[in-house]
Amino acid sequence: MKVYLSGEIHTDWRDEIIAGAGSLDMTFEAPVTDHAASDDCGVAIMGAEPNKFWHDHKGSKLNAIRTRHGIENADIVVVRFGEVYKQWNAAFDAGMAAALGKSLIVMHGADHQHALKEVDAAALAVVETPQQVVQILEYVASGKLPS
Repeated sequence: MKVYLSGEIHTDWRDEIIAGAGSLDMTFEAPVTDHAASDDCGVAIMGAEPNKFWHDHKGSKLNAIRTRHGIENADIVVVRFGEVYKQWNAAFDAGMAAALGKSLIVMHGADHQHALKEVDAAALAVVETPQQVVQILEYVASGKLPS
């Protein structure tokens, strides 16, 4: 199975899931989590932009290629909404996954429940921790409940 890990890039939640699911026959993909590289990829490859809007525009377009490819090829998409930053791209990724009929797992804290109610409604599972995601992946892979 292929799992795409989308959303918040400021914590190690992806590493926790990958390590926890290490015994499962799954591959994991994710967006570029080096914030500077993600922001600057467009101008680094296609040339500098004096206007910040166009600088960001180039980067977002290149990142969209990677994100679309990852989500389209995934069997399961996990989208994490972090505590501090507004992840508008995460909401877009969740919407894309749902529109493509992907199995969507959304992860966020209780403080985001109201704001993300429509995103949560599109998900097949809504959790708060990476450990819960690992347990879901284990159940999906084996049909066994966690011990």
